[in-house]
Amino acid sequence: MMSEAKALQAKLRGHANSENAVSMSKYMKDHFPFFGIKSPQRRELANAFLKEEGMLKQPFNRDFVRELWELPERELQIVAIDYSVKFVKKMERDDILLLRDMITQKSWWDTVDAIASNLVGPLCLKYEELQKEYIESWSTDDHLWLRRTSIIYQLGYKSKTDEQALYSYIERNSDSKEFFIQKAIGWALRQYSKTNPESVRHFIETHELAKLSVREGSKYI
Repeated sequence: MMSEAKALQAKLRGHANSENAVSMSKYMKDHFPFFGIKSPQRRELANAFLKEEGMLKQPFNRDFVRELWELPERELQIVAIDYSVKFVKKMERDDILLLRDMITQKSWWDTVDAIASNLVGPLCLKYEELQKEYIESWSTDDHLWLRRTSIIYQLGYKSKTDEQALYSYIERNSDSKEFFIQKAIGWALRQYSKTNPESVRHFIETHELAKLSVREGSKYI
């Protein structure tokens, strides 16, 4: 019997567009193959599939997510994230391990940023101990995308932002030459400046940050 992930793969394959696939793969630096299905159609097809299979009325299916992550086409990883977001309020604390695997496997900004802000962020609000147990060590991990996640997972927190943690994780990465780290620092500071502009202004003025981080972080102050 075909698994749900393989069934979805077959369904999307039937709507593949080779011309779109080439341009979409090129946009992602040819890291991943694509069916060539643009976002609106992908969401429509995936949502119809989930309803047909009754998966939205069932418990969160971690095996479905993991199998989608193992399949080659990039749209399937995006569907895995979209599906997980629908269950984020029902996720358990140990799902941080699933999210860590998603971050560290087939890593690129398109999946990592969505996982960080839409899954890791809400899960860490629900289970505050995860910040100390996991995010703390991610901020100095050898894996680039775990470090990026530690910097941006609070993007949607607004007044709930743990300012001390945010600034600490930025400080630990402020000397990084990595574009994606410098960009993440600027993004996190810019977002938090909407809530506490004076704090962000003072932080930027009193810390040595990459020009990119300063430029991005200062846009609203």
